[in-house]
This record gives sequence, structure tokens and C-alpha cells, in this order.
Amino acid sequence: MSTTTAGPVPAARNTSLWVIFAVSFSHFLNDLMQALLPAVYPLLRDVYALDFTQIGLITLVNQLTASFLQPLVGYYTDKHPRPYSLPIAMCFTLCGLLLLANASSFPAILVSGALIGVGSAIFHPESSRVARMASGGRLGFAQSLFQVGGNIGTAIGPLMAAFIIIPRGQGTVSWYAGVALVAIAVLWAVGRWYAGQNRIAKPTVAPRRSIDISRRKLFWIFLVLGLLVVSKNVYMASMTSFYAFFLIEKFALTASQAQVYLFVFLGAAAAGTFLGGPIGDRVGRKIVIWVSILGPLPFTLALPYAGLEVSIVLTGIIGFVMASAFSAIVVYGQELAPSRVGTIAGLMFGAAFGAGALGAALMGIIADQTSIIFVFQLCSFLPAIGLLTVFLPRTNV
Repeated sequence: MSTTTAGPVPAARNTSLWVIFAVSFSHFLNDLMQALLPAVYPLLRDVYALDFTQIGLITLVNQLTASFLQPLVGYYTDKHPRPYSLPIAMCFTLCGLLLLANASSFPAILVSGALIGVGSAIFHPESSRVARMASGGRLGFAQSLFQVGGNIGTAIGPLMAAFIIIPRGQGTVSWYAGVALVAIAVLWAVGRWYAGQNRIAKPTVAPRRSIDISRRKLFWIFLVLGLLVVSKNVYMASMTSFYAFFLIEKFALTASQAQVYLFVFLGAAAAGTFLGGPIGDRVGRKIVIWVSILGPLPFTLALPYAGLEVSIVLTGIIGFVMASAFSAIVVYGQELAPSRVGTIAGLMFGAAFGAGALGAALMGIIADQTSIIFVFQLCSFLPAIGLLTVFLPRTNV
């Protein structure tokens, strides 16, 4: 497969590690700030007397904003690259955090969630493109290194909430404005590199797909990929939004204790994310997708019935195995449509955020009507959708 990216900006001839590390670090900072919103749900529920449906609506607004905008951002920037859109994305996140710190009503919390979602929508497609550009052909490695930064940020978010925000109150969310400013500075430097690549771009041969396939069949393949992303991200969103409440209800833990145990799941997910891409470079993306989507099924089925200690082990395994899928899915999709790198990244991130949003909202409603434990019993079957991987063709890598 050609390693030339689409559009006027070609891939760097050699791997530019500093650029990949810079966008990974920025992804870490971005997702750390993104993770603060669900991490403070227990605090917001107590302060504003929210029910699970309202908590699900916060996630819905946040992630639907990101999911609708990301494919549009990716499509536009495939045709018109905007190197300095990356620091602009962080400005939206900064505004959302400051509003969240000072929100005094449920509608204000929803608006803050929407602003944070806009920042995410602009950030992900373009930063994913930059990681691919800087890969030097090591596509899975670059995508995984980029993704793992975000997963580490997501994992640390609950710890920040447990040890800083929950003990000191909602206003301390504003302390993380400094994180946004650091991200803006790093992404400005990345934008300069990106703009430089744009200036020196030369006409290149149009990239080819890694396999020959009809447009009709391509549609069905992307539908399967979308369903796989949905199964993964509905489960992940249920964990992120409601696992703390599950632990509190089932094992009578405190909110801070529950956030620490949530970190185990998210930390394991970060480790799995990093391994998924490089393994896919060696053994093929389809194998990684098979294992990472379907593999957690026995463990998700056991989780709702396990004791506390076993639950922690199970969540670690689930997070590690399940998270390895996303980098492989993104690169797999880009191999099938190499002239639409930003669009595919936007669609995959958008599907992930949209599935998480709708899943969290639906699970919140179900939890109010039944119980939070029933929600986890229901979600335990989601990895079975991984059986659809059988319909994916094998690519050249």
C-alpha cells in the first residue's frame, strides 16, 4: 500500500517522532480535560440532585456535538488543510472547562459539555491526520502512539476528580485552564510543522486502496466497522459514565474510592491501545479487530456477578483487550479509503463519540427504570457484535 496521504499534504518521508509524540501529548492533555466531565458526575449529582437520565443527557450533548462535527471537519480538511485549527480546538475546550467550573444550573452544564465536545470534534480528525503524516509508513505504530496519549489522559481524569475536584468542589475545575494553555502552545508548534509540510508539498500519485473492492461492498464494510465501533464504545461509555455508580451501589464504596477503581479500567485501556497498532502492523488489522472486540465477551459476562476483587481484575482485562481495537479500525478504514484520511478519522471518531453518547443516555434511562446493576448485565452482551468481523476482507497488511 502507498504511504502517501491524501490531499495537498504528503506524508513525511521519515518517521517524525517528535511530531507523533507532540500530538500524543496533546491528545493526553485534551482527553484529560474531556475526562473531567464524566469524572465529576458524582459531585454534580449530589450538588444539583441529578438523576441518571440527566447524567446520560450530559454525555449525550457532549459526545453528540463531537460526533456530528468530526466527519464534517475531516471532510473539509481533506480538501482544505487547516494546520492551526488544532490550537483553536483547545480554545473551545478551555471555554467549556471555565463554564463547567462556574455553572450554577443544569442547562449551563449542558452548554459546557457542548463546548468541550466542539473542541474534541476539531482536534481529533486533524491530529490523527498529523500522526499519519509523521508516521513514515509505520501507520499502526503512529496511530497507537497518538491514541495512547488520549487513553492515558482519560485514565488520569478520574484520579484528578478523586483527589482534587471532589474534595474541593466544582470550582477547582477551573484549575485545569493551565492544561489547556499548555496544549495550545504545543499544538501551535505542531501547526507550524504541518504548515511547513503543506508549503513543500509536491504533486504525488493518488494513493491506492490496499485491496481492490467495489464501492457497494465498501459501503457494507464501513457499516460493519461502524457497528464494531458502536459495540465497543457503548460499553466503554457505560463504564466511563456509570461504573463508579455501579461500584458505589454494589459494594458501598465512596465516590473517591470508586474513581480510583475506574482508573484501573481506563489505565488498562491505555496500555491496550498502545499495543493494538504495532501488532496490527505485524499480523494484520483484522486479527487485532477479531481479538479486541469479541475477546472480552467472557469477562464482560462475568463482571456483573463478581466480587469486588475479581471485578477489578475483570475490568482490567476488559479495558486492555477492548481498547486495542480502535487504532486498528481507524488504520484499516484509512487503508480502504486512502484519499479520505481525515474523513475516515472523523467518521470513526464521530461514530465512537455518537455511540457513546446515545449509549450513555439510553443506559441512564434504563438505570432509572431498573437498576445500575441491570445496565451492566445488559451491556455484557455487546462484545458479541464482534462476530461481524467475519465479513471484513483481509487487507494487504
